[in-house]
Amino acid sequence: MMNKLPDFLNQSIQANICIICEGHEEYTYLNRLSLLEVWNQAYHIKLINAEGNGNIPAIYEDQFRNDSFDIVFVFCDTERKPYEQYNDIKRKISAFHDLDTGVGSIIIYANPCTMQVILSHWGDVHLTTASKKANRQIILSYTGIENYKAKKEQLEILMDQLTIENYQAMCHRVLLLKDDDTVVGSSNFRKLIEFLSSTNEKWIQEINQTLEI
Repeated sequence: MMNKLPDFLNQSIQANICIICEGHEEYTYLNRLSLLEVWNQAYHIKLINAEGNGNIPAIYEDQFRNDSFDIVFVFCDTERKPYEQYNDIKRKISAFHDLDTGVGSIIIYANPCTMQVILSHWGDVHLTTASKKANRQIILSYTGIENYKAKKEQLEILMDQLTIENYQAMCHRVLLLKDDDTVVGSSNFRKLIEFLSSTNEKWIQEINQTLEI
């Protein structure tokens, strides 16, 4: 996607962005990227840990209505087929905006799970399940973390391994992932990268025009 981090020339951007994270893994990951300052630093980003995908729709509606943010995103897993909880999130947010479809730009997903994106910092990964037990050996091979269960101390070790350099490698790899949330091993995470790296906030206006209620 890029050979170097973008030059942040437009320091006039003052957009307030909220990202609702499904759980601790998503929250900790995005927080680490924020600390690495890989995105346009003129954006003000607030992360909210929903502590479960079932809480996402209500939190989204609350944050959208309170008018504190210029745009609100969701970052979540699809989990495994038939994607009932993930589809429920899409359905409820679409209904909130009185839309049949069209919320794909604000729901950032990974199929089957966020670890698909995280491991892309180190290699070409194609996870087929969200099961931490089933992915244990793959995670160990890339991170050196044994018996990964997303515990606090394990997340700290994992996040310490993320760098600007392997972030750039991840950016290139997620470009190759399909953007089809029904396909195992897919993700639209590249959209979030592109949005938050942009030096022009016009993309926020364009998305919000499709969400007006």
